[in-house]
Amino acid sequence: MKTIFVKPKEVERKWWLVDAEGRTLGRLASRIVLLLRGKNKAAYSPHFEMGDWVVVINADKVRVTGKKLTDKIYYRFTGYPGGIRSETLGKKLARKPTFPLEHAIKGMLPKGPLGRKLFKNVKVYAGASHPHAAQKPQKIEL
Repeated sequence: MKTIFVKPKEVERKWWLVDAEGRTLGRLASRIVLLLRGKNKAAYSPHFEMGDWVVVINADKVRVTGKKLTDKIYYRFTGYPGGIRSETLGKKLARKPTFPLEHAIKGMLPKGPLGRKLFKNVKVYAGASHPHAAQKPQKIEL
């Protein structure tokens, strides 16, 4: 057997359109990460960007199981003493509807320069409209 090394210029990259309405948050995020990393392709290589672009619509209608809307808490630190701030998932969805899905996707990507580069290939929108019609994204059911 030979190991296949694909050059980044030889990789065929596509645009995918994912509808998040009624989909479970974590399961949807993990399937989006597979597309971003390129693990759905035969010539997958973990050390460089060979995944596709993903456009996610209706991120505000994503579903969570159990009591996560009231029990799941997002923390952030302001940098000042006593400056830890917390917000529940329900309040975060009301204030910034794309954040929970973006946060879940970012947490599943590799840490470091490659992960930051891959995160730029996902576009998350709260509503059903998006400005990427010129790229002709193909609708995919995950």
